[in-house]
Amino acid sequence: MSISKKLLNEGEGILRLAPTWVPRSFCRPGKRIKLHPDDYYILGLERGGIDERWFASTTWAENGPDTPEDEGLSYVVSADGSERILLRDAVDELKGEIIGDNLWNKYHKWPMFSKFFDNAGPLPHHIHHRDEHAKRVGADGKPEMYFFPSQCNNHGGEFPFTFFGVNPEVTKEQVKECLINFPKGDNKLLDLSHAHKLVLDTGWDVPPGVLHAPGSLCTYEPQFASDVYAMYQSVLYGGHCVPNDLLWKNCPEEEKGNVDYLMEVIDWETNADPDFVEKHFMAPKTIWENEKAKEEWICYKCPVASAKRLTVYPGQTVVVKDMAAYGLILLEGYGKMGVWDIATPTLIRYGELTNDEFFVTEAAAKKGVTITNTSSTEPIVMLKHFAENPELIIE
Repeated sequence: MSISKKLLNEGEGILRLAPTWVPRSFCRPGKRIKLHPDDYYILGLERGGIDERWFASTTWAENGPDTPEDEGLSYVVSADGSERILLRDAVDELKGEIIGDNLWNKYHKWPMFSKFFDNAGPLPHHIHHRDEHAKRVGADGKPEMYFFPSQCNNHGGEFPFTFFGVNPEVTKEQVKECLINFPKGDNKLLDLSHAHKLVLDTGWDVPPGVLHAPGSLCTYEPQFASDVYAMYQSVLYGGHCVPNDLLWKNCPEEEKGNVDYLMEVIDWETNADPDFVEKHFMAPKTIWENEKAKEEWICYKCPVASAKRLTVYPGQTVVVKDMAAYGLILLEGYGKMGVWDIATPTLIRYGELTNDEFFVTEAAAKKGVTITNTSSTEPIVMLKHFAENPELIIE
């Protein structure tokens, strides 16, 4: 019997995942993702601090020439920790048995992942490519969404505000001038946009082609399985400078130096939309609630990646059914889920295993997952990230 099949049987359709830590050379850790304080720079100063934890990922993190071949990839691990296999390889082997036949037949992979993004300050105004531009470098476009969990935000960081797009009166010529001025210092791109105060336990839909400068709240980010981006802002709040090569990241070689191509990547209609907030802000929407538990949509405006928040009240047992496979991360509480003990850790050393992250196969999700909260005082709170989910109705 293969390792994949053995681990699938051991978990009765629920796979235990090991923590997946990702550094970014251009970021500074906000230190809210429960990694031990001594371990944020454990991969070396040249690789940068660890400010992301990726969930249910079969996507390689594009972190330059020194990136390990498994960076960003989730591992499935046995109950005793002695056996492991990449989730990517398990899906390649067992296909629809893990993610469902419809997803496998359409994508031939698990087509999304989620993450905690945990930066001390804001990121540059940057963009994720749409399909037509991403495919020119052999990649896929990247829609993503944000949600700001209270449990991960005991402090707001240096700048808990996010810029989206450009102001409606801004012209393409103004943006183009900013891009031309990128190597000269502060290109003043943010002068053409405005910030939105981030509100805990709410979120935003960020389609590909939209400029965005994420703020400093620790953010849960369901997204399509891609890591394409380009940084369009040159100098950040606090004077942090962005390397010129990141302006041209994921740009075809023949287009490098062509500012007009950078302009093509921008979805101008969406960026300058005066109704952007109405169309892309997301407050939680209750799906169902009773005396035992409550489930809500928290990310629900994108057809290829979505998320729910499930809360199980103290001392309660529930059976929760879903129509699609999903990954999950615990935010709070402890108890049982199927055959697994589940627990939210307080502190994690780099390389340690946890019992807070799992992947639920389509068959197990449809059958129903039994969750018992063994605490008499604290709820279990988990976030569930889906690829395409037939339950989702986009209004």
